[in-house]
Formats: sequence, structure tokens, C-alpha cells
Amino acid sequence: MASTSLLKASPVLDKSEWVKGQSVLFRQPSSASVVLRNRATSLTVRAASSYADELVKTAKTIASPGRGILAMDESNATCGKRLDSIGLENTEANRQAFRTMLVSAPGLGQYISGAILFEETLYQSTTEGKKMVDVLVEQNIVPGIKVDKGLVPLVGSNNESWCQGLDGLSSRTAAYYQQGARFAKWRTVVSIPNGPSALAVKEAAWGLARYAAISQDSGLVPIVEPEILLDGEHGIDRTYDVAEKVWAEVFFYLAQNNVMFEGILLKPSMVTPGAECKDRATPEQVSSYTLKLLRNRVPPAVPGIMFLSGGQSEVEATLNLNAMNQGPNPWHVSFSYARALQNTCLKTWAGRPENVNAAQTTLLARAKANSLAQLGKYTGEGESEEAKEGMFVKGYTY
Repeated sequence: MASTSLLKASPVLDKSEWVKGQSVLFRQPSSASVVLRNRATSLTVRAASSYADELVKTAKTIASPGRGILAMDESNATCGKRLDSIGLENTEANRQAFRTMLVSAPGLGQYISGAILFEETLYQSTTEGKKMVDVLVEQNIVPGIKVDKGLVPLVGSNNESWCQGLDGLSSRTAAYYQQGARFAKWRTVVSIPNGPSALAVKEAAWGLARYAAISQDSGLVPIVEPEILLDGEHGIDRTYDVAEKVWAEVFFYLAQNNVMFEGILLKPSMVTPGAECKDRATPEQVSSYTLKLLRNRVPPAVPGIMFLSGGQSEVEATLNLNAMNQGPNPWHVSFSYARALQNTCLKTWAGRPENVNAAQTTLLARAKANSLAQLGKYTGEGESEEAKEGMFVKGYTY
């Protein structure tokens, strides 16, 4: 596996003096393990789970041409905020109706390869009584699951956060696999205005790596999401510098934890100026900075880069993605959007049964636009003014 060769080349294992001092002999690893031996012990370190072939197949399916991910994994509280914006009460019935409308859009699988679900949705049925997971599979969409437990204050940092959820993760991911999920998502964030501190960056990277290793061991392709928040007045160069450090740390710890790169998907932020920066960037500038960062930090063994929208307008997120696909890339460069797919759809639906068809048509239009952007063929013609409205919310929480 490519990930095994990367492990051998990483700073962790490329320490000849340390190896000599420990009298450790390295044997060429199999696809499933790395064997370390010395005089006293025989230790087997797993470099890929027994699901290795399935993980690769799942990742490639999600990273298929012209398709991306629908992120619909908002917590019940966040989903409540969305429903409140259209005058609906935050009840399970209303959440069920909204999610049913999304997953049952006719032909959605032509543009969407994976859907990230909240735990409630994974175990939920549609308003017609059919399992949400089954509806997705019938549309040729891979079901995924949000597995982190949210952000909490990071003690000892500059008012920064860390992502909790590692406790009990192994048993939860095993149960999610049995329920039909085939990939997972863990979102952690880094704030530029608050530093970021070395502590926050290391905590974010280590948490992502542990989660990824545990997910792969349960048969779930981990989406690795180190989000650089849009909050701030900084320019695009500052975003690049921070992202470069964060991504380096993330892949360092992924290697340390023997994560198989062919069986992950990266969900990063695009390299953009801070949302409050006066100097805005064109799609061509965003593309140039972001692709440079990908080339410098992401191994080509990673099958797909599924960008988050992070508060960009629907049109802005699509234009930036399109600019990144004007030439060949060693990875599938695509999308994993929530608000940038759902926003206009939600407003069109407004909680009314008679609006379901119109709302689904709106969702399909946005999905198709991003499908074209993944192929580098999006023109932006015919977009509504509403789709061009920014969705950045300072201090936004999921």
C-alpha cells in the first residue's frame, strides 16, 4: 500500500540512529501489518484493517467523476436553527420531513455519491416509512455518519477548541457499520484570530488521526476534516501559512497512527481570505493557492479532496471548485457541501408539502452545478441572486 511506503519515509520511522540504538529490524510489511522485532519482544503493528479492500472501493466510489457529498449531518440543535429560519418548530417530525425531502430527490445519485448523516437520521425512516439508508443506497449514494461529539474549550489555549468523541468510538463505529454506514466524518477546527496555538494544532491533528485509525478498523472510510475557520480579517497568505502547518501536522499523525491513505477522504477548507478581510480573492486566486497547498501537503495516494463550503455563498463555492478543476489533478477534487447545497432548497420548501417538488428541483440544480464544477464545466449562467448571497456567520457552530 502507498500508505505503508509513506510510513517508512516519515520522520517517525526514518531515524537511523534511533533504530540502531534499539537493535530493531524492519521487515517488508504485508498489506495488513508492520512487524517490529527485537531480542525481547515480537510486536505486530497493524497498518491497515481487515477491511482494506472495501475501504479503497468505498473511497473510490465516493470520489467518482462528476459527483460529491451532500453533508446533512447537522446536529438536532443546528437543524433546529435551519428550521427556525423558515418558521418551523424543531421537532423530530419536522427534521424527518426535511431530511426525507433531501434524500428522496429523484436522480440525486447522478450528482451525489455520498451523504453524511446525523445519528438520528442513520436510524430514521422517511415519512413514507422506508429507511433513510435504504433510500440512499437505491439512489447509488453511500451513507455516511458524523461520529464526533462536538467542540469544547481547549484548556490552556488561547480560547481555542478541541473536538471530543474518541471515548467509545470503536463500539459506535462498529454499530454504525452494521446499520449501513460506510464512511465517517470528524470535524475539528482551527481559528486564525486566536493563534492558532501549537497546542490547538497538535490536538486537532492527533484527534483526527486517532479517529481515522479507529474508523478504518471498523470498515468506515474516514473523512478527515481540519477546518480553518473563515472568521477574521486576515489575508489569503495568512490562511495559506496556517493551513500549510495544520495539514503537515495532520498527515504526520495519520502516518504515525498507520492510517491507510488510500482509504481516507480529505475535507479541508479552501484557501481564502478571512471573511472580514477587505481584499477579496477571485476564483482563480483561490484555486492557485489551494492547489499549491494540496501539491505541497497531500499525498497522491489520497483518492479524494472533498472541500467544505464554510459559509461561502452557493455560487462562490461552486465557482471556486470549478476553477480548481480546469486542469488535471492527482486527486478527485470535489465538494462536501451542507449550506451551499441546502440553503435555497430549504427556503423553497418552507415546510410545506406542496413545495417539496420545487425544493427538490432546486436541490438538484445546485447538485448539478457542483457536478459540472467537479468536471471543470460550470459557467455560472442563470444563477439566482439568492444563490449569490454569502452565508458566513461569525462564530458559527454545528
